[in-house]
Amino acid sequence: MSEFTPREIVSELDKHIVAQSDAKRAVAIALRGRWRRQRVGADLRDEITPKNILMIGPTGVGKTEISRRLAKLAGAPFLKVEATKFTEVGYVGRDVEQIIRDLVEISIGLTRESRRKDVEAAAEAAAIDRILDAFVGETSGETTREKFRQKLIAGDLDDKEVGLDLADHSSPFQGMEIPGQPGAGIGMIELGSLFGKGAARTKKRKMKIKDAYAPLLAEEADKMLDEETLIKTAIKAVEEDGIVFLDEIDKITARSDTRGGGQVSREGVQRDLLPLIEGTTVSTKHGQVKTDHILFIASGAFHVAKPSDMLPELQGRLPIRVELRALTREDFERILTEPQASLIKQYKALLATEDVTLEFTKNGIAEIAKIAADVNASVENIGARRLHTVMERLLDDISFTATDRGGESVMIDKAYVQKHVGELAADTDLSKFIL
Repeated sequence: MSEFTPREIVSELDKHIVAQSDAKRAVAIALRGRWRRQRVGADLRDEITPKNILMIGPTGVGKTEISRRLAKLAGAPFLKVEATKFTEVGYVGRDVEQIIRDLVEISIGLTRESRRKDVEAAAEAAAIDRILDAFVGETSGETTREKFRQKLIAGDLDDKEVGLDLADHSSPFQGMEIPGQPGAGIGMIELGSLFGKGAARTKKRKMKIKDAYAPLLAEEADKMLDEETLIKTAIKAVEEDGIVFLDEIDKITARSDTRGGGQVSREGVQRDLLPLIEGTTVSTKHGQVKTDHILFIASGAFHVAKPSDMLPELQGRLPIRVELRALTREDFERILTEPQASLIKQYKALLATEDVTLEFTKNGIAEIAKIAADVNASVENIGARRLHTVMERLLDDISFTATDRGGESVMIDKAYVQKHVGELAADTDLSKFIL
């Protein structure tokens, strides 16, 4: 669990996301609230429920990114789902309890990764032994093994090929669909968990030593882990620290003046979500999971429906309301340059791999931001995502010819931007299709 203070959490989010200070404050307080709860006496701890959040704002303003960065910061199991993917119980489709099952699988992966680090040294030695067994034979003398061990560690054998027996995790039923469950395959069911584990299947694979190292290390580490303890730890992490981001919640909200028909099913999904957010126990193949203290962050644009059109009970379970504002031209300028992995840094790094140097002038950046803002205003406002389409169009020619331009330096100034995307942005009809 993260021990960052609310101020530190906001500061970390500022490194990746521009503006939206109210939303950052809200999630920072919610995350710190969980840390506080775990330090409260046991008699009161279970009574303190998470302060779930409803983010309201247009697309592309940072709703998903704030939640994703928050989960990364907390080191918590995180799942983003679209509310529209679920259907009411009794209808064909995914039921909402699948959210918790998926979250458990993510948590097991995170916990396994963390525990592997604890046994890394021992697993490394075991992986090297298996490579040596395959390369020089199990019966080879200690002197020979030691000689090749040193070569292996030095990387001298990286390009040599070995035949290894690696665990085969593929399912013979992969790709077969379960009737009435779109997107769910029989391969997703672990038959081992139904009929007992049995002997683990292996598959003979021939590969270079440098490629064999990672899967062998993972296999050997997993042998040293206690699976039962790992799963219990993962489930506890879900129950205490899990974060679920429910996107497009407005799409399952019917306007109060248009109820009836297809709107009934939307309301049904809300009713199914209620117990999950209020706190219930979900059965998974790994055991029971309580959802009482999972943090739910819902978001929606609410262009048609309003938050007040949601079921009153659901509104009550999302007590913190945060409105995210539409991004301005000034915000776009900051997005292009300020974040740790800003768009300009990304494009510079990508083209540097071809030995092409990109230079952006201040007026060039300002022009890119202006075009993105103008197209958003005249066509449809898709927020910061518009910058991606403008940048791709702007650098289309350079990206295509970069292989032949090694050693060149390209200056992206106002004139260059206007020449390559200015006319296109000015033509509203073309912008609809290209930008």
